[in-house]
Amino acid sequence: MPDKAKHRRTPKGIGRFRIGFNVLVQLVLVLFLVALVNSFAFKHYARWDLSRDQKYALSDKTKRFLDTLKGKMRITVFFSPSTPITADVQNLLTEYQYAGKGKIDVEHIDPDRNLSRAKELFDKYKVVTDESLLVLDYDGRNKTVKASEMADVDQSGMALGEGPRVAAFKGEQAITSAMMDLVEGKKKILGYVTGHKEPSLSEGTSPISVLKTFIENENIKFQELNLLDLDVIPADVKAVMIVGPLYDFSDREMKLLRDFWDKQGRILLLLDPAANTPRLRGFANALGVKMNDDRLMAFLRTGIQELALTRDVQARFLGDSPITKRLADARALFLGGTSSITVEPDRVRVANIRVEQLIQAEKGYFAEKDYNTDDQVKLQADAKQSNASLTIGAAVEKGGSGDQRVQVNSSRLVVVSNASFVQDNAITQDQQGLDFISGSVNWLLSREQLIGIAPKVPKPLTFSLNEEALRRLRWFVLVFIPLVPALIGTMVWWQRRV
Repeated sequence: MPDKAKHRRTPKGIGRFRIGFNVLVQLVLVLFLVALVNSFAFKHYARWDLSRDQKYALSDKTKRFLDTLKGKMRITVFFSPSTPITADVQNLLTEYQYAGKGKIDVEHIDPDRNLSRAKELFDKYKVVTDESLLVLDYDGRNKTVKASEMADVDQSGMALGEGPRVAAFKGEQAITSAMMDLVEGKKKILGYVTGHKEPSLSEGTSPISVLKTFIENENIKFQELNLLDLDVIPADVKAVMIVGPLYDFSDREMKLLRDFWDKQGRILLLLDPAANTPRLRGFANALGVKMNDDRLMAFLRTGIQELALTRDVQARFLGDSPITKRLADARALFLGGTSSITVEPDRVRVANIRVEQLIQAEKGYFAEKDYNTDDQVKLQADAKQSNASLTIGAAVEKGGSGDQRVQVNSSRLVVVSNASFVQDNAITQDQQGLDFISGSVNWLLSREQLIGIAPKVPKPLTFSLNEEALRRLRWFVLVFIPLVPALIGTMVWWQRRV
């Protein structure tokens, strides 16, 4: 036994060199994997905007516009750190750079510190204001965007020693609008028909001022048209907008409108069902869109056995058209009177006219022909008998191509049987209507690449409570808040007593 133990081989230990080499190889592999992961993450990553009102998240429309840029756009930022929206602008421009995929260059200059560089660029771009601003430069053209155009600032607290407060940040609207001006150059002209009690466009009194500003921010210029004063619609008017005329067009005006249509014209027609406009309705009817003499209504349950009748229509957008593709299944509220539309594509197909539905009322609405009656029993009976889908908006195209990828000149028309939903009091409650009008106008102007969900209209944050919420808050303040310290005191007293 001792001899066998003596000749037994002892295992050789692993040398220090081999241990060190293995550790080195592992470190190299780990570093290689880390570098590989970082390289992949640098090129493929996602960003999230967690701010309260998503003020840094770019809209779908802005992203689609940036995709159309063919050259580089340079943005020079002349913002002092004391400007209230400096951080907001910097964060927003970072999103533009990310969405631009290398097409946006940004240079930040503090005019209070880098005086020589600021003076050099001020002379180059002929800047003559001391206000903080951006200068956009594209293809040899430039445009300035001032800080006052990017925010609504509340200075009511200045008298109390408080600083200015940013009430609403609207940087994306201002910057994207300036970009469109630079890239497209000359503004598209949208003719706005007047002379039949349509809503005025005059500032200060216009009931559609929000819509006007919204459309003009897309490099479009409104031009009022009184057809009675014209022999022909001007050639530079690319589309015509008719909003809620209370009086019908004359035969001469209708001839101008039909001539414009026959020459591949583009028309947006928003009709008021309460207005007597048989010639305008006949024009749309001849193209396969018939406005019916009825009103859409619905009964809403307000209690266990209580029903209320509403004429405000909750409707959804259909996604089959390029106008509403990005609004598919979104909802909008159409205030005031709305009539149903009968779409008859088969009747006009032989004339190479295509008709498609754009907007349908939600389930529960019915088209009432006797819309002036107050007989609730009759109305409820009619509501129970109706279960059909009710259309309130449609698009018409004559000529062109059914393939959206093929761009061919054509006549285009958008018809909606409600003219009140574009007014300020309605459209500020629900921006889906704005997005629809914007998409319609861009489709009429053959700018399909700009159809999308636009930047939200900035609104100050408000906090309001209804009667029920106030009642709950009262109980919370009077009972719950005093009860918490009472319970804690009781627990402390009980522990000391034990």
